[in-house]
Amino acid sequence: MASTERFFCADSARQRGDPMAGTAPRGFVWVLVEYRGRWPVNGFEGLHLDTAIKAAVFSAAQAARARILLVKRPGRRRRGEHDQWAVLRRETSGTVRQQWGTWDREEDLTQIVTALETPGDTGGPSVLLVCAHGHHDPCCAVRGRPVARALAERWPDRVWECSHVGGDRFAANVVVVPDGVYYGGLDAESSVLTIEEHFFDRIHHHHLRGYTDMSPPQQAALAATLRRFGPAGRSDYVIAESVREGDRWRVRLAGRAPHPERVDVELQAHRTPPCRLTCRGAPTGSVMLYEPTSVRAV
Repeated sequence: MASTERFFCADSARQRGDPMAGTAPRGFVWVLVEYRGRWPVNGFEGLHLDTAIKAAVFSAAQAARARILLVKRPGRRRRGEHDQWAVLRRETSGTVRQQWGTWDREEDLTQIVTALETPGDTGGPSVLLVCAHGHHDPCCAVRGRPVARALAERWPDRVWECSHVGGDRFAANVVVVPDGVYYGGLDAESSVLTIEEHFFDRIHHHHLRGYTDMSPPQQAALAATLRRFGPAGRSDYVIAESVREGDRWRVRLAGRAPHPERVDVELQAHRTPPCRLTCRGAPTGSVMLYEPTSVRAV
C-alpha cells in the first residue's frame, strides 16, 4: 500500500545525513529581477514578458554565464516603490562588482543587457538571497521564509527571497552574492549566526555548501580544511592544485597567514544509492559525493 504521508525532501535529507559540502553550483555572475507576483516553477523563463525582451536578457545572461533569479523582499511591500534589478559579479581576482537599476515597464529590463556587457562598480554591501521558491519545491518555502524574515530583521536592506538556487533538500538555502558562497540546512537562529560570522569574514564549515568559483571536489576539500583548522576569510584559501586519479582526488590549498601555508586534502568520490532528492522532481536519483580521507598541513 502506498504511503499517504506527505514527503518533504529536506526532512528526508536530514534523516539520511546528506553531506552539504561540495554542492554549490558554479557561478560568477548573478542577475536579480524583482518580481512581486507569483513565481512560475521555472522562474524568469516562465514570466509572461515580451518575447523579444526576454530573449535578449536570456541571450546576454548566457553569454556572461550568468544565473537569472527572481527576487522580492520578505513580507509585505509598500506600494509605489519601483521594482529593482541587479547584476552582481565576482571576478577571478576576487574583485566584486555590482550594478543596480529599477524597472516599471518590460522595456526597462533591457538595461540588464547593457549592464552585463559593462564591468559595474566595485564594492558595495553583500546581498543575502534566501531561496523561498515554494512553487518549485515546498521545502524552499516552508524552511526558507522563516529564515528570510529572521535575516531581514537584522539586515533589512540586504535580504531578498529568491527563486530556485539548487539543492532543495538543503533548505533553507542562503546564497551570499557577489561573494559567491552557498550555505544550507539553516533555520532562523543558525542563519543569523552564520551570516554574522560571514560578515566578519569568518566562514565556518558548518552549513557551508561551497564557494561558487570552485569545483565540487575543491569545495569539499575547502570545507574539510575549515573543519580541521578553523574558520577563515573568503579569500584566505585558494586552490593551488587539483589532481584526479580515477575515483580519488588530491586537492592542495594555499593558505594566507595565520592559516596553514599549504594544506593537502585527499578525497574519495562515490555515488550515493538512489533516493528521492526533491519534493517534485524525479522519483529517485543519486549524486556524487567527495569524502575527505586525509587533511594535513604540508
